[in-house]
Amino acid sequence: MYFGSDNSSPAHPSILNALIAANDGYTSGYGNEEAMNNVTKKIRDLFEAPNASVYLVTTGTAANSLALATLTKPWETIFCHRHSHIEEDECGAPEFYTNGAKLTLVDGKNAKICPKNLLDAINLYSQKEVHNIQNGSLSITNVTEFGTIYSLDEMKTLTDIAKAHNLKTHLDGARFANAMIALDCTPAELTWKSGIDVVSFGATKNGCLGVEAVVFFNPEMAWEFELRRKRGGHLLSKHRMLSAQMQGYLKDDLWIGLARKANSECQKLFSKIEKNPNIKIIHPPEANLIFATIPTKLHDKLISNGARYNHWSSQMSPLDVPENETKIRLACSWCTTELEINKLLELFNY
Repeated sequence: MYFGSDNSSPAHPSILNALIAANDGYTSGYGNEEAMNNVTKKIRDLFEAPNASVYLVTTGTAANSLALATLTKPWETIFCHRHSHIEEDECGAPEFYTNGAKLTLVDGKNAKICPKNLLDAINLYSQKEVHNIQNGSLSITNVTEFGTIYSLDEMKTLTDIAKAHNLKTHLDGARFANAMIALDCTPAELTWKSGIDVVSFGATKNGCLGVEAVVFFNPEMAWEFELRRKRGGHLLSKHRMLSAQMQGYLKDDLWIGLARKANSECQKLFSKIEKNPNIKIIHPPEANLIFATIPTKLHDKLISNGARYNHWSSQMSPLDVPENETKIRLACSWCTTELEINKLLELFNY
């Protein structure tokens, strides 16, 4: 009964088979292999962006941080939600790779940036003298860190504000496929058609071993990203192993099927537990994550019976949780089974 993280799920067999096939013989390295050409063409087609620049790295932190460094100068600021991944879980990597750009934290319910709060934060730096921080970029996370989803209209509202104030826009798409399935939209609609300049197109959480794509819809930014990727130590010599994963991921829409499975299993679980009086849902579970509070005694019982999930004590949680309750996060992945869900439900109702 593992609901700890979609990061902890195994790689899909098709991804492993693609790696085995790619390991045969010799090929050019550093992204010059034919497989990378195929990946670039496929992603351009998927995103309806024939001139997009496509790059691969091994981690989401590298994808986000290198992309934001390309968009943002050291004396500029990155506007992001207070509970965004780049603020809470990347050990200062965006600040490091930008050589010191400031993160300006913006509030909003359910980890979604409030447009008014964004505008207020931008106006806080309205004086653009040499003494002041300058506008740099806006980073939006979809799916958010709390498992919620920005609608396309909500994203467009934020990017319109950004563009009006000369901010470039980044989408942290670590769970991009889960958001796209939940919104029933296309990759293009979720990115450049919603005003996004660059997306971190995640794959690791959705069945890959370790690969993320960075897609620039403005090719003028591409060369700087290439230099930053190399200088930052994220240009792999045996790049074919990244290309192979991404090829396997995109082949026959595997990536869509895996995300649909994760979302579907999450909704099955949610439909069963939402009426349980012992479980208080904190945020709307709109993709593959459920946040809730449960009695600490129930939490102890779940753990002792083999359930695994992320949990926070009342002292650790950013939410005001009573001392006799525990905040938990249940994550479903492409390999979550109905048997696991049923076993967990039995414990919840025990």
